[in-house]
Amino acid sequence: MKSSPDLLVLHAVRLKGMGEERTIAARFALDPAVAREFLLDYQAYGWVTWSEFAGTGGWSLTPAGRAENERRLAVERQEVGDAVLREVYQEFLPLNARLQQACTEWQLRPSPDDPMAFNDHTDPAWDARVVKTLTALSLRLDELVARLSGVLDRMGGYDQRFAGALGRVPRDHTWVDGSGKDSCHTVWFELHEDLIATLGVERGQ
Repeated sequence: MKSSPDLLVLHAVRLKGMGEERTIAARFALDPAVAREFLLDYQAYGWVTWSEFAGTGGWSLTPAGRAENERRLAVERQEVGDAVLREVYQEFLPLNARLQQACTEWQLRPSPDDPMAFNDHTDPAWDARVVKTLTALSLRLDELVARLSGVLDRMGGYDQRFAGALGRVPRDHTWVDGSGKDSCHTVWFELHEDLIATLGVERGQ
């Protein structure tokens, strides 16, 4: 099922947390002019708000906008059914725990003197073990996303984005968990948010 542009714009704001118009439009490959029109309408409805900090700004959902997003997702869920979505989510949760552990190990490399020592990425074997875990997760993601996008077209692409970030890691280690970029962690976190929003559940359920 293909989601309507009005839902996609509102949902993109939720997934991004805060984003400029081009970021919101790009999330689902929408025409920026179309995205802007919806954003201005949603601002008038009180569903989104524009805010700026330290010279940067973006759109974010208001509580009313989050409620509206959840209402629209519930309608969509009722139309397509949620059996596959729930099956995938239950398979996703243990993988999520592995992803979190991998990111922790990417950030920390305990030493005899300091169990919380920062990983300075000077131990190739340590980093290679983490990348091996992320590669295994990427392969699982291929299968899960194929099943999700078979139900909802908008849930496609996470596997390609994750693999793309992973492919950049040998040249730049921040592509594992860096913020402000489509890193492995960013993509995974967004998929998790998409799943719980689409299913109408809380994290961990």
